[in-house]
Amino acid sequence: MSREILEAMHALAREKGIEPEKLMIALEDALLSAYKKQPGSAKYARVEMDRDTADFRVIELIIPERLEAHLIVESIDEATTIDPETGEMREPEEPEIDPKKFAEYRDQIDERDVTPDDFGRIAAQTAKQVILQRIREAERDMMYEEYRDRVGELITGIVQQSDSRYTLVQLRERVEALLPKSEQVEGERYDHSQRIKAVIKEVSPSTKGPAIIVSRRDPELIKKLFELEVPEIADGLVEIANVAREPGYRSKIAVISHTDGVDPVGACVGPRGSRVRMVVSELRGEKIDIIPFNDEPARFVAKALSPARVREVLVDDDAKQATVIVPDDQLSLAIGREGQNARLAARLTGWRVDIRSETEFAAEEAEHGYEEEEVHGRCAAILSNGRRCPNAALPGSRYCGLETHQALAAIDSDKIVDLQAQEAAAEAPPEPTAAAAAPGEEETAQAAQPEPEAAQESAATEVAQPEAEEARESPPGAEESDAPTGQPPAEAQASESAEPAVAEQPTEPAEGSLEPAAPVPGQQQASAQGSPAAAEEQAQ
Repeated sequence: MSREILEAMHALAREKGIEPEKLMIALEDALLSAYKKQPGSAKYARVEMDRDTADFRVIELIIPERLEAHLIVESIDEATTIDPETGEMREPEEPEIDPKKFAEYRDQIDERDVTPDDFGRIAAQTAKQVILQRIREAERDMMYEEYRDRVGELITGIVQQSDSRYTLVQLRERVEALLPKSEQVEGERYDHSQRIKAVIKEVSPSTKGPAIIVSRRDPELIKKLFELEVPEIADGLVEIANVAREPGYRSKIAVISHTDGVDPVGACVGPRGSRVRMVVSELRGEKIDIIPFNDEPARFVAKALSPARVREVLVDDDAKQATVIVPDDQLSLAIGREGQNARLAARLTGWRVDIRSETEFAAEEAEHGYEEEEVHGRCAAILSNGRRCPNAALPGSRYCGLETHQALAAIDSDKIVDLQAQEAAAEAPPEPTAAAAAPGEEETAQAAQPEPEAAQESAATEVAQPEAEEARESPPGAEESDAPTGQPPAEAQASESAEPAVAEQPTEPAEGSLEPAAPVPGQQQASAQGSPAAAEEQAQ
């Protein structure tokens, strides 16, 4: 064989990117196929080619009958005797011995050179077909090895053909990918020559080349698009922790920063929203909510339900369930259209989310009671507004690091209001003994006091009696002159005589008695004598 064929093989290897050794092996297989097309060719043979001079030899393998039978038995596959379509038995095809097994028994096999002088036209055509087939197989293997490790990678392709079953996307020259209907976003159109972005979802080998399946519904597409637009994500400063997506409608992503001073949400949004706007444009207007990731489930669930405002979150770590209480006007916004917002929040957090309005939750709590589940890792203090402290509890404690919350361990309540009430009671000065009297004693003391009318009558009696005595001793004309000057002493004497009047009251009535205290007989006589009519008679 001339060296021109050898040079053509090397040029073809450089053009196709195929290893030259694979092409030389393909050329040997082509020469062997051409030899077997010759009349009177040997049943078992092999071809050896010199890699430098391109000279080849056809060597016949003379195998003993016993060894041949043994190799044939090893080559028979029982599965080939059953038709895979009908399940019926069929005549087995003539078994072929794998040429690799001949090398194991080379010491028992004789060899003979049977190189033909020339090949016929049919043999040459067969060799050509074999070489072309091996080249195509080598290209498919190379393509499969290239894309096998690129699953999940973002690619850009040009739409070549679109129908009801799939869309054909050209990745590069002679490399095409399939975008099935199941991986397309509902409502999107893919026109001819349109450039689209997608992620590689699956790569599988096949007889016609590797089947590359791409997707535009996969949540990995959003991650890759943000990585393309946000340098902080590409550098590893910001990470997308999780993605929940309903293709074509809405997506939620949770982002976390691994560097102090870098805002993960602001980095993804970009100046005036430029970065997230590019992602939304590529997704054909799909809405994206960017949420900061939080290790505390209560805070993470509350943020995941944005844009709705959350009043309180009660979490159950064992069942991974979160009960979210929202204001009445935020209930529909928290649930979303057809439950979309609640579904995305549950997928993003991995928790089962139960949304309740404040009115509904208060009515249920009043009717049946609501026992809050003990949450490990969260402070158990109840704030003055009735909400639970969102901070994480310290190791080995039920409360966070605040001194006020740690002080709750000394009392039997978790409420800050109860702690403040006890502290105020301890700091207040002791009250008088009379104020601390028992309720029964207070009623007895009130019953012991005379009625106001009886006290006034007693005072009037004591005042009238000295006036009558002065009127008898003084002349009639002095009554008018002494009345103004004598009035203050009378008032003072009345105030002094009022105390004995109270002291002379009889024994206190029994506790709870409604009858007023009876007056002393001496007081009745003084009242009769001290009346105005009696004083005038005595003065005359």
